[in-house]
Amino acid sequence: MKLADEMQKITGQLAIEIKIRPEQVQAAVSLLDGGATVPFIARYRKEVTGGLDDIQLRELEYRLGYLREMEERRATILKSIADQGKLTPDLQWAIDQAATKQDLEDLYLPFKPKRRTKGMMAKEAGIEPLADALWANPSLDPQVEAQAYLKPADAIEGADFSSAGAVLDGVRDILSERWAEDASLIQALREWLWKEGLFTSHLASGKDENQAEVAKFRDYFDYSEPIGRVPSHRALAVFRGRALEFLDAKLTLPVPEALNATAEPLTPTAAAQAANALAEGRIALHLNWSHSARPSDDLIRKTILWTCVICYSQHLRVPAWCWDSTQAFGQASKSLWWMQQASSSKHRPSIPTSLAVTGMVLCIL
Repeated sequence: MKLADEMQKITGQLAIEIKIRPEQVQAAVSLLDGGATVPFIARYRKEVTGGLDDIQLRELEYRLGYLREMEERRATILKSIADQGKLTPDLQWAIDQAATKQDLEDLYLPFKPKRRTKGMMAKEAGIEPLADALWANPSLDPQVEAQAYLKPADAIEGADFSSAGAVLDGVRDILSERWAEDASLIQALREWLWKEGLFTSHLASGKDENQAEVAKFRDYFDYSEPIGRVPSHRALAVFRGRALEFLDAKLTLPVPEALNATAEPLTPTAAAQAANALAEGRIALHLNWSHSARPSDDLIRKTILWTCVICYSQHLRVPAWCWDSTQAFGQASKSLWWMQQASSSKHRPSIPTSLAVTGMVLCIL
């Protein structure tokens, strides 16, 4: 995309988001690119921007930077995939339509250069046809089918496929890595996690709860709340405690409601197992698979569990706001300022008020 077309696209999107005219966007962008600050433009250049106020300009400045970075990343991703000879018309359309940086990264995931994985080693050993066959027809006996794919122990560098068990582990690695790079699955799991996941915090190991500075965070030594209902002030308090290394914070999988209603509280291990089962069920539903006691069903179930592990350890570990602690805290604070200002202004920022929570979430699974 040419630079002029790219800027026209960004201008149009900013105008829609902030609910102002494209000419106002162009004027503000010109001033910002020229080195003018938001307070200066808001106070002394109202006649140029058509009366944009401080709140609108701050939102515009933030979104302008985000959209420019996203377009730059979009171009890089398209070039990388094209250089690999794997850019199809459908994939290009999907990348062109991606609305967030995270959407772009999800689409790029299968094509991103990566270190040699176990799944890659299994493919090098020629096991992929077996993986496809067992997935397409679970009635096949995996132990019998694996015999045709045995390799000498030293045939593949870094791997040993000399036994049926090792070959079937290769099947698991191929399918789980493939499924864990499915952009639609990752997005569905991410949305579920944000909708039903629990935001938790605990006293950090080795910290004295009676120390004056640590004791200020006593309310969050054993804290858990659905992420969608966390008020901004509690989110910021937990985040501040984590930044000071007084608290450990996590975004965890939800536990089935039926288990939450039991008389006896679940142990942490039991709760984690129940939550994992819920996640596995969602992956199985996405794949349109169910266990029917066929010969390959146990292997597929194990593969889905492995897919869940990969998704949460690698692809969902860093949420959409891929920021470090300082950046996230700064953005969350800025979001609170926006909300406070908007409460007494006729202008309402289009960035959702939950940004104080979403911006706060760290790399915390």
